[in-house]
Amino acid sequence: MKKQVAVQLLTPEARTIPLEQQTDGYWQKTLPDIQPGTLYRYELDGNEAHPDPASFYQPEGVHGPSQVIDPAFKWTDGTWKGIPLESMILYELHVGTFTPEGTFEAIISRLKDLRETGVNAIELMPIGQFPGDNTSEAELAYRNWGYDGVFPFAVQNSYGGPQGLKKLIDACHREGIAVVLDVVYNHFGPEGNYMSHFGPYFTEIYRTPWGAAMNFDDAHSPGVRNYFLQNALYWLRDFHFDGLRLDATQAIYDLGAKHFLQELAEVTAVLSQEEGWQRYLIAESDLNDPKMIRSPDRGGYGLDAQWCDDFHHSLHALLTGDNQAYYQDFGKCAHLAKAYEDSFVYDWKYAPHRYRFHGISGRDRPPSQFVVFTQNHDQVGNQMLGRRLSQRLSFEALKLAAGAIFLSPSLPMLFMGEEYGEDVPFTYFISHSQPDLIRMVQEGRKKEGEAFHYECDPQDPQAIETYLICKLHWEKRQQGSYQVLLNFHRHLIQLRQSHPALLNWERDSIQASGDEEKKLIILQRSGGNSQLICLLNFNREVITTNFPTIIGTGHQLLNSADESWKGPGSSLPKEVSQGQEITIPAEAIVVYEFLSNG
Repeated sequence: MKKQVAVQLLTPEARTIPLEQQTDGYWQKTLPDIQPGTLYRYELDGNEAHPDPASFYQPEGVHGPSQVIDPAFKWTDGTWKGIPLESMILYELHVGTFTPEGTFEAIISRLKDLRETGVNAIELMPIGQFPGDNTSEAELAYRNWGYDGVFPFAVQNSYGGPQGLKKLIDACHREGIAVVLDVVYNHFGPEGNYMSHFGPYFTEIYRTPWGAAMNFDDAHSPGVRNYFLQNALYWLRDFHFDGLRLDATQAIYDLGAKHFLQELAEVTAVLSQEEGWQRYLIAESDLNDPKMIRSPDRGGYGLDAQWCDDFHHSLHALLTGDNQAYYQDFGKCAHLAKAYEDSFVYDWKYAPHRYRFHGISGRDRPPSQFVVFTQNHDQVGNQMLGRRLSQRLSFEALKLAAGAIFLSPSLPMLFMGEEYGEDVPFTYFISHSQPDLIRMVQEGRKKEGEAFHYECDPQDPQAIETYLICKLHWEKRQQGSYQVLLNFHRHLIQLRQSHPALLNWERDSIQASGDEEKKLIILQRSGGNSQLICLLNFNREVITTNFPTIIGTGHQLLNSADESWKGPGSSLPKEVSQGQEITIPAEAIVVYEFLSNG
């Protein structure tokens, strides 16, 4: 407990003003003459001076003073009421590498292209202030994925700060695009982390992969919980975000009667009701536990959706043949078929990689509450040298991967550039200023590479070149195979958003089965008076099979092997009936539609 707390005002003239102690460990004082742009720090017990842990802006980085900002902004999205969660086409992006400029405002010029592709929701990787080495050129001084942030309220200075972020969100809403923010409530980064000086933000009762856990249920935890609850409301209310993606919720430890995530869902629901605009909470979790998205009256936390790693791992293992690390638990057609039907593959089944039983059934929740993807920042970054699937798979397999996602009943998410087959890597990068910390990160990445049996060391995360090679080459979208793949994604999204069978998210309307010998998955979707039979051939060879048993005659709706999609062509019939022998091209996805008379 501190005995004295004062605010050091550094501009326009230096002065120190003592604060008055309140209840529950808070200190405060109202100063009416403070202007935007004022730099300040907090002085603790007469000697320590640190940035504000709830700073709105850190113009000089994590070690510099905090700055008072003017929050005023002329919003033009007054009629915006969001997009229904089940209708979202999510698009994850990293602000720094999405454009050459690496800023919020630079993204605005690309929104129309994203919207024309079919994307209606972007998910920003974390944008809270993270470290910079301050030794390189200004635009390169700050390089980080964002998960090492230490000021959750402070918008990254090199991205354009609070005003730049608000301009981006306002522009997104004008373009009909929702915006989701990735937030980190399970740990703080190592550099510039002054939180322990200000209160009991950490507990030693639990440990996370990044050190001590956040104090959500130990002594003096109410203030910590309130800190993060207010952070969530700050983004949703003051910045008009449509939702939050909650990083690694399995590392948010809370054994209290009301879990922090449940309380977060409650305050978010109140805000949504007050503003007449639904905000969403999406959890990243590897627990395979539907408790995240069940309602509190059913023992859940009441979040809106969660990422589904099982779907990714099943699809990735089939596409690549990878069987190292957690991929050893996947690789069969039966795994992906189960992911289509049940979302979780491991629902209290023994997982060899974990050496234990894992997960529980989530069939009581609709597929539209599960986010699925073929790539994301982690799964690309965990590949040797940050390789994307476009660097590992054939063009035909890339189309197969796209079809596997967008014909799924779950919420699809693209990773920036995936829609046109971007082939620059996305590897891990940092810009720390402390040599010992840099060395620890470098060694940590090498150890992670060993788990995936890399044949070479990962690129140096501290090197500027590692960051620069991750910048997208946006102009590729209009060239050759890149443009064809982009158009294929557009077609899939249009089909998903218009076909009655793909707009039906009921579990009973989805059936999937697999043929391990042929590496074929048959996915059936039904809705209205139509039924779709989707044939996904993961074999690198042509296969012959008999068409599934279904009444009537089906007509071909999609064939990724068609020459119009720059495919090898195929002899598949335009119309097909049950039991008919068909030959499916290698790594192709084919869809037939059957219409009933009803």
